[in-house]
Amino acid sequence: MVYKADKLLVRTIERKDELKLVKWLSNPEVLAFYEGRDKLYGLRMVREDFYQNEPEVSKCIVIYEGVAIGYIQFYEITERTSNLSGYGENEVTYGMDQFIGEPNYWGKGIGTMLVQSMLDYLQQEKQVNVVVLDPHVTNYRAIRCYEKCGFKKIKQLSAHEYHEGEYRDCWLMEYRTRSRRGNS
Repeated sequence: MVYKADKLLVRTIERKDELKLVKWLSNPEVLAFYEGRDKLYGLRMVREDFYQNEPEVSKCIVIYEGVAIGYIQFYEITERTSNLSGYGENEVTYGMDQFIGEPNYWGKGIGTMLVQSMLDYLQQEKQVNVVVLDPHVTNYRAIRCYEKCGFKKIKQLSAHEYHEGEYRDCWLMEYRTRSRRGNS
């Protein structure tokens, strides 16, 4: 998978990306909302978590102006890929998870550009009707980004994700494609 939009390139993860992932997933600021600061990644963990054969999950590196800066994955919501219920019956529904791993690229609107471009890709290439996210309720920066891209908070998911030794509340956020918004 390769998708290009403006200054962004999103491509399937390759073995050469593993040291970048180790770097990003060793940064406490990245881990504060992605996996947890108590789960520092080494090479073995990156290989186990990111390079296992999971054909239903598209795992990608985000490149901005030629520099690898982050990670995104997307997947069709099924019983195997998600614990969210009520999706996928009559609509093509995908979930997404992402982070910008390079601190020099934070706060510059790149996350918004990434999420918007992936929404465009999923609509055009996968005919997706709904995209869902489940950020921690305290991940204000990400929530603001998602809302700018058209996501709406649907409901609070109490004790939804085990993170740093306790269950955390998350927001279920939903984006409905342009063709379906009038039906929501």
